Amino acid sequence: MIKNLGEINSVFNQFIAELRDIDIQNDRMRFRRNLERLGEIFAYEISKTFEYKTAEITTPLGMAEMQLMTEQPVLATILRAGLPLHQGMLNYFDKADNAFITAYRKYDKNEAFDIRVEYISSPDITDKILILSDPMLATGASIVKTVRGMIANGLPKQIHIVAALASSEGIDFIQRNLSLYNVSVWVGGIDDELTAQAYIVPGLGDAGDLSFGKKSDQ
Repeated sequence: MIKNLGEINSVFNQFIAELRDIDIQNDRMRFRRNLERLGEIFAYEISKTFEYKTAEITTPLGMAEMQLMTEQPVLATILRAGLPLHQGMLNYFDKADNAFITAYRKYDKNEAFDIRVEYISSPDITDKILILSDPMLATGASIVKTVRGMIANGLPKQIHIVAALASSEGIDFIQRNLSLYNVSVWVGGIDDELTAQAYIVPGLGDAGDLSFGKKSDQ
């Protein structure tokens, strides 16, 4: 399932527009906060797909029956760019366990690159709901490698992939390579073009640099 929240007219699109805007991007704190806001909205929408049970809540004046989630998801993100988006979802799923993954592009002298996944810190995800976030779903390679690395030690019953923006190519890559698993992809917009360096066009640039500053070339 591909769920594009940007296709629905809501305040969500205001946050996407500000993330893309080259002038507003100069405010690093606002950029991070807008990613966090998206995470909160994604969390709310994803929560509608969960199972619920009736619980009795004691109020000062009596008892109220409420429908509450039967379980909390495991929230995972790819460092470092994914941290603000992850925090937004953690604001809503505040009892969730968390997983963190290092994945990056390793370039050769010809500017070709491979995706390296070097570290995964994760709780047991067997039969759990896994939500994996990364702001930009470009080629889809880092997401696929991350999912494969995580499920090597346990298969979740449901995987939700969350990205602020995605490319059509990245969506297609995930559909081809993760078709054996119960995967849903949630995005804020889908752009058609990738540059030779695999950046989404029009996209928004480098989400990690815009959130936390430029990295050293070393």
